[in-house]
Amino acid sequence: MVDVSKWPLFTLLNTQEITSIRKACIFGTSANEAIFITHDDEVYVLGMNCSNCLGTGDSQSTIVPKKLDGLNGKKVVSLSYGSGPHVLLVTEEGELYAWGHNGYSQLGNGTTNQGVSPALVSTNLQNKRVTEIACGSHHSLVLTHEGEVFAWGYNNCGQVGSGSTANQPTPRKVTNCLQNKVMVSIACGQTSSMAVADNGEVYGWGYNGNGQLGLGNNGNQLTPCRLAALQGHCVLQIASGYAHSLALTDEGLLFAWGANTYGQLGTGNKSNQLSPVQVMTEKERIVEIAACHSTHTSAAKTQSGQVYMWGQCRGQPIVLPHLTHFTSTDDVFACFATPSVMWRLLTMEHDDFLTVAQSLKKEFDNPETADLKFSIDGKYIHVHKAVLKIRCEHFRSMFQSHWNEDVKEVIEIDQFSYPVYRSFLEFLYTDSVDLPPEDAIGLLDLATSYCENRLKKLCQHIIKRGITVENAFSLLSAAIRYDAEDLEEFCFKFCVNHLTEVTQTAAFWQVDGNMLKEFICRASRCGAFKN
Repeated sequence: MVDVSKWPLFTLLNTQEITSIRKACIFGTSANEAIFITHDDEVYVLGMNCSNCLGTGDSQSTIVPKKLDGLNGKKVVSLSYGSGPHVLLVTEEGELYAWGHNGYSQLGNGTTNQGVSPALVSTNLQNKRVTEIACGSHHSLVLTHEGEVFAWGYNNCGQVGSGSTANQPTPRKVTNCLQNKVMVSIACGQTSSMAVADNGEVYGWGYNGNGQLGLGNNGNQLTPCRLAALQGHCVLQIASGYAHSLALTDEGLLFAWGANTYGQLGTGNKSNQLSPVQVMTEKERIVEIAACHSTHTSAAKTQSGQVYMWGQCRGQPIVLPHLTHFTSTDDVFACFATPSVMWRLLTMEHDDFLTVAQSLKKEFDNPETADLKFSIDGKYIHVHKAVLKIRCEHFRSMFQSHWNEDVKEVIEIDQFSYPVYRSFLEFLYTDSVDLPPEDAIGLLDLATSYCENRLKKLCQHIIKRGITVENAFSLLSAAIRYDAEDLEEFCFKFCVNHLTEVTQTAAFWQVDGNMLKEFICRASRCGAFKN
């Protein structure tokens, strides 16, 4: 499962917000904008809001998620973004919404006014069901259910495919050699466009200065042209980077062409390629390719789940596909792309995957999988001997010394209370403690007895955080009793600073006489009883 916290912007969200995410996308020239869709189909945004790209109705940035009420209940299936940025979003019903930068009419509404909130794009798309979208720097491309391609926006290099270089203010059907063909996939580079037909043919148009159209030359194309070099191959997926292109065939073969300044073609050098060349020829079958128009990074995933990356990776040119430890191509862009945007709308999988830590936490006190029970105050706690041996030296020694022959199934505990011992065992599974400071005293005693220094520090932190006038003297007594010097000093200073209130509590007068005498003497040396 992809961890969205790998994208810094999502670290602003709390745990509940993170777990509510069903789909998400990080975008923007500095990866400073985010949009996410919850399991309840609510759409939220946060970030810089450059060019009103958050669609909140204003130009204010936000580090707190804001809901886009106009998209409530819409089942979002696809999203793309430009460099302005402008944003396109498609719903399950095939409705197209657009907002953000519109200096070149890339929102398709016939104007150049910025879109401050999501607006339905309908011109020339009535009764059309949009299934796929792609954004270049300042132009837009959509694919309909019928396999038609529509384009609009900036057209200085012919990227709209209209046969001219005039900007296109509203959606226009791309025809010429696409006429009567059923297209199944689209992609955009910064100022270029690509499309795949149902027979596996690839077409390109727009800017071609680096050979990103794969036509064998570097001349711009104002209308779609077929990539003859891929004849004989059935292409399933196309991906466009800033100025390079990738194609994946039905046989799992990977082809690359275009700009190669950062090694983004994976050919082992930095020479541009005007025609498709096969890469990763020695690897197993490829099942997914990834690139994004705002980066010079490439990634691919093999049939066995291995993920490779190449191109510009954190500023470093990687000229050959490099095997990573990732399980998803999305992680490549989170950790190594510049900017660290998402190359697609990311779908989360919260339901059926647990990390090792989550699995351990889930199995604590589970009688179905446990092989050992602790009995405290007549209550049972179910645990696993292997976990206890791995996590605690006390149990490791106990099991090795006394339990080699006759392993007991139940251990009786009488020196600690049930809440304290349960918290201790749960700590071994979760690395966390959730106790009130009064119970943390008992856990501190246990941690001292079992020589669990990390647990001892956690207990001291809980006690410091929860100290009050009412419990301060009891906590000070406990700190002295359990030889917790740092905690003792903290509690002592608290008692001295709140001396009048502390001396009026019942706890102050109920402690051992020697302890009380020692406190008064020590406080007097500090000048606490001058008055």
